[in-house]
Amino acid sequence: MGFLIKGLIVGLSIAAPVGPIGLLCIRRSLAEARASGLLSGLGAATADAVYGSMAGFGLTAVSSLLIRQRLWIGTAGGVFLCYLGVRTFLSPPAGQAASATRMGLFAAYFSTFALTLTNPMTILSFIAVFAGLGLGASPSYSAATALVLGVFAGSALWWLALSTLVGALRARIDGRTMRLINRISGSLILALGIYALVQVESTR
Repeated sequence: MGFLIKGLIVGLSIAAPVGPIGLLCIRRSLAEARASGLLSGLGAATADAVYGSMAGFGLTAVSSLLIRQRLWIGTAGGVFLCYLGVRTFLSPPAGQAASATRMGLFAAYFSTFALTLTNPMTILSFIAVFAGLGLGASPSYSAATALVLGVFAGSALWWLALSTLVGALRARIDGRTMRLINRISGSLILALGIYALVQVESTR
């Protein structure tokens, strides 16, 4: 139970800072449906759990491989962010909440899952946080499993709260405001993508 609670704290601390995933979750909750925003967050939570398992189970070979290949992985993530930024910027405001189709939810989930995985520095964040909490590689498989489940639960709780709150505000937003939100969030996501590509280039 102690490892589960610690994992919960780690998951919340990793997910809470507003970044490109947070912007996507907010924008999709407003422009499409609350379920789309939630599934976007759960995609990121799943990727957090993957990276958390590498830190919790001590999978140093896998994490080292990701870090060694961070240049092309980071480039892919930066390009993907730029694409999402432009697409969001150009998106027309929806007249009403889009129906949560199975394909749309599938795309929302896997887009943020892939986007989070293409940031190999996330594994370093988990390693640093785990070390700071005195966790390191967990002493047993059961402890590591509880830790990873806690990471996923903490991250998922954050995205559930965020998508629910933002989704509740959707009815109060008109088309003009939605268009402005698309422009602002698209510009920020594009800027983050360009920044990611610049960072990758600077490490060559």
